[in-house]
Amino acid sequence: MSTVTTPPGRVAGVPSAPPRRRLDWRLRFAALSLIWGFSFLLIKVGTHGYAPFQVTLGRLVFGTAVLAAAMVVRRERLPRGARLWGHLAVAAFLLNALPFSLFAYAELTIPSTLAGICNATSPLWGMALSLVALSEDRPTRVRVAGLGLGFLGVLTVLGAWQGFHGLDATGTALALLASLSYPIGWIYVRRTLAGTGHSHLSMTGAQLLLATAQLAVVTPLFTTLPTRVSVVPLLAIAALGALGTGLAVLLQYGLVAEVGPTTAQMVTYFVPVIATAAGVALLGEAVTWSTPVGALIVLTGAALTQVRPKPRPAPQP
Repeated sequence: MSTVTTPPGRVAGVPSAPPRRRLDWRLRFAALSLIWGFSFLLIKVGTHGYAPFQVTLGRLVFGTAVLAAAMVVRRERLPRGARLWGHLAVAAFLLNALPFSLFAYAELTIPSTLAGICNATSPLWGMALSLVALSEDRPTRVRVAGLGLGFLGVLTVLGAWQGFHGLDATGTALALLASLSYPIGWIYVRRTLAGTGHSHLSMTGAQLLLATAQLAVVTPLFTTLPTRVSVVPLLAIAALGALGTGLAVLLQYGLVAEVGPTTAQMVTYFVPVIATAAGVALLGEAVTWSTPVGALIVLTGAALTQVRPKPRPAPQP
């Protein structure tokens, strides 16, 4: 569910002095895991009353409002430059507008538990794409093994040996495409927006603003105004945007700045667990043995793809 524009391993515009810490980073890590884990449940509830594009637009509106308020408090301004905003528009589409919409459409036909697990395949897609697109990202045996293991886990979740019986192929494909969109967006960001000199908050605020504008154009073309206001789905959308997009970005930024991107991105491995527990406990979604087993395999594979080779010691003169 990542939405930030700063590439892994780099935090743009982080001040030299660490920000004042309000809570221990472990508590904020747990909060971020819960927020993103429950996001898939909130998407499902939102689609009970509103069209998928409306869910995504509402999510972006509330998320942008939170970041706008944070920018006002911190006295930050939006970045300038037509070229920069052009790159941000592409990032907004790949990292926000597209995956958020795909997950919303996917959850019309698949359970939120499956959507959460599909989201966990994002590091696998990222590993596969980086081997082609990023020349500095060299493969190792461990990482390639993790890639193969991860996709074996996907097949286990989907019950491939049963011919994917009882599974909505379209919804599952949309969720997997959503998870694929994130690493594509990250590679684009890494190539075009690294080292801009602007703060993370400023860049992400502009990105969410552009994503909101994109959905504001698309949504009226493909949906009609709801005939009545569904309160519970509307509250779910508000929570999804304010917490799952706005607050989550601020929490993630603080974690990356304090403990580094490697530790911060470990939240990815808790999200499908929480999403599955929430879907089963609160929505009554059914789970077979292959779902948790496959999810564990996926997460193990994803973790292996993130293992970096140890740097070789410099030769002695």
